[in-house]
Order: sequence, then structure tokens, then C-alpha cells
Amino acid sequence: MRRTILTLASLAALTVAAFPAAQAHAGNDRYCLQGRIWGYPGNCQFASYQQCLATASGTSAYCGVNPRYAFSQPRDY
Repeated sequence: MRRTILTLASLAALTVAAFPAAQAHAGNDRYCLQGRIWGYPGNCQFASYQQCLATASGTSAYCGVNPRYAFSQPRDY
């Protein structure tokens, strides 16, 4: 019984590791807060441009498209 549980736990861990983290939060990082303190590509946690602008408001930061999406190749499914 214990061996079966360990085998199932190992299989579950391998399954989770096989999928990139980007799939877990797809679309939540399309825009990046950029500027002197953020560097490049910046704080890329925004799903919409409006969310990014609201966070940048009142600072010297600005928003841009996450380069991971801007320069990605379309996938064939």
C-alpha cells in the first residue's frame, strides 16, 4: 500500500512538472510594467493593459506588451 502511494505521488509530481508554469496562468502576464526600477521586461503580471496602467499611474513607469507574447510564434494544434 505504501509503495502504491509513493508511486502515485511520484507520477503526479512528474505530470505537474511536464507542463510549463505559463500554462497555469495563461493570459495573466500579457502586459509588463516597465521603467527604471523594473528593468526589462519588467513586472509582467497584468492580464489587461488597463490593469497595468492603473498600477503605473502616478509613477514614472509605463506599460508594454510582454515580449514573450509579442515575439512568440503561433502554435499549431
